[in-house]
Amino acid sequence: MNTKTSNTGVNGLRHIVMWTLKDEAEGLSRHELMLKARDILLQFSNLVPGILLFEVGIKTEGQDCTCDLILNSVFENDEALKAYQNHPDHQAIKPFMKSVVVQRSCMDFWI
Repeated sequence: MNTKTSNTGVNGLRHIVMWTLKDEAEGLSRHELMLKARDILLQFSNLVPGILLFEVGIKTEGQDCTCDLILNSVFENDEALKAYQNHPDHQAIKPFMKSVVVQRSCMDFWI
C-alpha cells in the first residue's frame, strides 16, 4: 500500500466513478437526473463501516466537462469497498443508473 498522503489528507483505497447521463430518461431531463442520482448516492455516505471520504458532485454548467456526475470516495481497505459495492442498497440503485447512463468510468487506487 502506498503511504503517500493525498491532498485531502485521507489515505486509503480511493474509488472514483464518473457518469455521463442521457439527455432524458425516466421522464426527467439530464439536469434532473443529475440531481436525483446525486441525492441517492449521498444517502450511501455511511452505508458501511470503513468509508473515510464520500463526495458526490454534478458538473458546473458552462464548464467544459466530459462527465455529468462523479463519486469521489476513499475506503479504509478492500473489504470496506467490497462491502459497499455488495450492500443491498447499493445494488438497488444499479437498475436506475443503468437506465439513465450513457457512459460510466471507474478507477480504484491506493493513496
